[in-house]
Formats: sequence, C-alpha cells, structure tokens
Amino acid sequence: MKKPELLIPAGSLEVLKTAVRYGADAVYIGGEQFGLRAKAKNFNTDEMREGIEYAHDHGVKVHVTVNIFAHNEDIEGIREYLGILKELKPDALIIADPSIFMMAKEICPDIERHVSTQSNNTNYETFRFWHSLGAKRVVCARELSLAEIKEIREKIPEDLEVESFIHGAMCISYSGRCLLSAFLAGRDANKGACTHPCRWKYAVMEETRPGEYFPVNEDDRGTYIFNSKDLCMLEHIPELIETGIDSFKIEGRMKTALYVATVARTYRMAIDAYMRSPEEYKELLPHLNEEIRKCTYRQFTTGFYFGKPDENTQIYDSNTYMRESTYYGMVNGQTEDGHYTWEQKNKFSVGDELFAMGFDGKDVALKVKEIKDEWGNAMENAPHPKQKLFVSFEENVDLSVGTLIRG
Repeated sequence: MKKPELLIPAGSLEVLKTAVRYGADAVYIGGEQFGLRAKAKNFNTDEMREGIEYAHDHGVKVHVTVNIFAHNEDIEGIREYLGILKELKPDALIIADPSIFMMAKEICPDIERHVSTQSNNTNYETFRFWHSLGAKRVVCARELSLAEIKEIREKIPEDLEVESFIHGAMCISYSGRCLLSAFLAGRDANKGACTHPCRWKYAVMEETRPGEYFPVNEDDRGTYIFNSKDLCMLEHIPELIETGIDSFKIEGRMKTALYVATVARTYRMAIDAYMRSPEEYKELLPHLNEEIRKCTYRQFTTGFYFGKPDENTQIYDSNTYMRESTYYGMVNGQTEDGHYTWEQKNKFSVGDELFAMGFDGKDVALKVKEIKDEWGNAMENAPHPKQKLFVSFEENVDLSVGTLIRG
C-alpha cells in the first residue's frame, strides 16, 4: 500500500514554513502573477527562492501554480515568468492552460508539469492525453467519485500520478470554471481575481419593480443559494488510500497560518496512523474530528466522492464561518530571561490559558504569567493585534521557533 503525499497550500512565506513544520510532504504556492489566487499575499521572487530553499532543506517539495487561462496579452509575460521559475527550480508547476503547458515544456523541461483541476479532468482518456504530452501528474476534477477515480487509476500509465482535493472550500461552478465574478464584479475568476459571489447573500427582484427586493429565506440568516459547505474527507482516509490517489490536496492558499497548521497536522496524524494500523486510525478519529474544527470552517461535506449530492447530502448553507479556536501568535524566539517573542494576532491577557501546538501532534497547555511590549513595559492585556510581544508562562516549557499559540 503506497503512502500518499500530503500537499498543503501556502499563501505567504510564513505560512509555507508553517506547513513544512506541521507535516506537509509538499507545499503549493503562487507567484505575484499568473495564478488563480491573486487576492492571496503570494510570493515575490526572493520569497519564492527562500521558500523553495527552506522546504528542500526539510525534505519537502514545492509546487508553483501557473494556472490562469491566458489571454493574448499574457503570453510574453508568462514566458518571462517561466524563465524565472527555471532558475528557482521548484519541483512542479500546476498548469491549466494547454498553451502554458507547452511553453513550460519548452522553457523549463526539467520541472514536473502537473495539470490543474481547472482543466476539467473527468475521465481516463483525458489523463492519458496529458500523459502523452509529458504530464507527471493530473489533478482530478472536483466532480469525480471515488469509484471513478479508482477506474482512472486502473486505466492510466503507472507512472502518471493522481492528485485529488480532500479538504477545503468547494466551488459552485464546474471544476472552478466560474463566470459569476467577472459578470457581477468585473473581476475574472479564471485569471485569479475571484470576488466569491457564490458566498454573497441574494434576494429576488421582479422585472417590472426595479429596486424592490423580496427576501428568500432558508433560515433566520437569509439565503445563500450558491454557497457550499467545506469538503472534509478526514473520516474516509482508508477509502482515499485504497482508491490509489497519489497526492491528497488541501485547499486554502488564502487561509491563515492557524488553518494550515491545524489541517496539516491533523491529516498528517490521520495518514500516518492508518499506514501504521487501521485500528490505530479508528481509535484516533474522534480526537482528529475535534482537532479539524479548531480552525475556521463552514459545515462539512464529502462533496462528490460518494456520488452526486442529493437532498440527503445537501451542500448549500449560509456563509457563516465556524471557529472553535483563536490564533494568538507564532513563536519566533526567546530572550535570556525566558520570555517568548511573537507578533500578536488576537487579544489575550495575563492569566489566560493558551495552547502551544506541538509539531508532533500534541498540545502543551500554558498559562500566561507576564506580557511585555517591545519596549519592555509590563501589560495586563495585549489588546492591539500585530504588535511585538514578550510573553512568559507559569509553566517551564521549551517551545520551538515556529510553534503556533492558540486558545
């Protein structure tokens, strides 16, 4: 039984390092151009170079998205960008557009080419087609069931890898090929500028009564008729592995470090436990289900993996995010007097009970003893986000740089 790769998103250098520390086998990132998450912080050339070096030093691969659908004016810029990537040497490029795929084959042939889910890869002949052009991996369309993926795996060349999303936000449009954002907001989702209109609240307006809106209520929060729950396949790791998927992909290049750390660590524990013993995985699953809810999420669904959603597997819900844990900061050093330094993310006070997220899957309970600002002044509360803090705890602990603190 082959152990699948755990592929984690990163929207910034900080989050890339977090993904590596918390168990990623590979990380996928985007540059400042030509990716489908233009609103993410993304990486400039220097950050990308540092991120690739950091990941490779820790035995982790880096995949770079070049997955827009190019227009004529993009072509020369893409050629130049591919030349830069050739020098940076990521492990793979994630590509949707056939023209970009062939340019990458010409300009940087030594970098693996992976075919994005945006290419609507729904059958084994499509997988074979991309393999014939030199693809190393094809990402499954979101609309495929496990049975379909298993058949694809059986009917494609052994050296062609299969990647599939197993966790994160779902898109209302077929394989993410959305036109709503461009139509309603003038921002093209297929060029990385999606405004997520599927998450907006809608009403009905009768044609001859402009400006007169009629509410459509699903519940007391209104209606979100295009909105979907989040995908979560944590309870189905055995089926995913037995299907023969080579890479388990997590969605979320616009998510926080806490989200990435929580999801990476939880799925890392799940995969490793199952590979050691199916019984160990079953025993651990209740704990894993608690853990996965300690970052922001909507409600969960298994998407299309077990067939098309029907009235019993409805995926539409309100846009309300649930959050059962708060991100307070990331340890970035320690002073001689025992205070830990970090940049504050949320308010906390002396006496609060926090938790340090260990890289080994275990949390360390902490009680805040003292807070100082960057000038050494004692504080009872730390109310202002994004300030540098010096924090000590009542417990005698040894926290590694990069450890996330949550509560």
